[in-house]
Amino acid sequence: MPIENWDEIRTAYHVARLGTVSGAADVLGVHHATVIRHIDSLEGRLGVKLFQRHARGYTATDAGQDLLQVAKVTADQFDQLSGRLHGHGAKVTGELIVTSLEVFSPLLAPVIAGFQAENDDLMVKFLTDTRVFRLEYGEAHVAIRAGNKPEDPDNVVQALKTQSIGFFGSKDYLDTHGPIDPSGDFDGHRLVGYADDNPRAPFSIWMRDNVPRDRIVYRASDIRAAGDAVIAGVGAGFLPAWQASRHDHLVPLCDPLDEWASRIWLITHVDLHRTAKVQSFTTFLKEQAKHWP
Repeated sequence: MPIENWDEIRTAYHVARLGTVSGAADVLGVHHATVIRHIDSLEGRLGVKLFQRHARGYTATDAGQDLLQVAKVTADQFDQLSGRLHGHGAKVTGELIVTSLEVFSPLLAPVIAGFQAENDDLMVKFLTDTRVFRLEYGEAHVAIRAGNKPEDPDNVVQALKTQSIGFFGSKDYLDTHGPIDPSGDFDGHRLVGYADDNPRAPFSIWMRDNVPRDRIVYRASDIRAAGDAVIAGVGAGFLPAWQASRHDHLVPLCDPLDEWASRIWLITHVDLHRTAKVQSFTTFLKEQAKHWP
């Protein structure tokens, strides 16, 4: 059944977001009875329960979560339209959700800080996780991802940076084990690798295909954890060059191969790509990324 009443959807969105009828009523400026009537009407027309009612408030069901994600995108678009109609389309306010791998946090935190300094009415939510947040459901406004170019036709994908990856170890490691020959058998070396037998990153694929398993003495779930092990002196392993440069005791053990490099992609959803806050942030980010090591 088509959903035709935006007021009811907006009400359900705020109930799902805040978890209480009273909270939604305060935000919307309506009586709590109006909120309950909207929820009952919407559930009746859809024929599905959007919320579980309990003493502490309302908890969204799976269907309610789906509505929350889609309604958030729609709310952002309405806010943008309202701003343009009132001549304030360039004003950056509200919430901006950015997602990336945890390893990029040292690069992105200063960028976000600088952007917020110029837009003090903006709240940024920074999400780091190995899972891919779904932009089409409003889980994030901007995603920074690494690896192969994403192919989702509903997303706008821009190349942000090429990340140089190298084999690094501590100075003590180099003194004890010597340099690494990427075309050799790695005899006498202790390497830090990855737990995933089907990796996506180019350098981890190369390691899986070229390094004997018995040379890998430590396996981590992601590049951040692997990097921490290399920094701690567990063995030699892959690190982004910018990350290794922050630790004076780390040295490159060989010249990096081009095939180890990792592309960093800037991704936005086509429906929100031209909103004021997304455009402003991505423009700012691309300029700052030019100065990344």
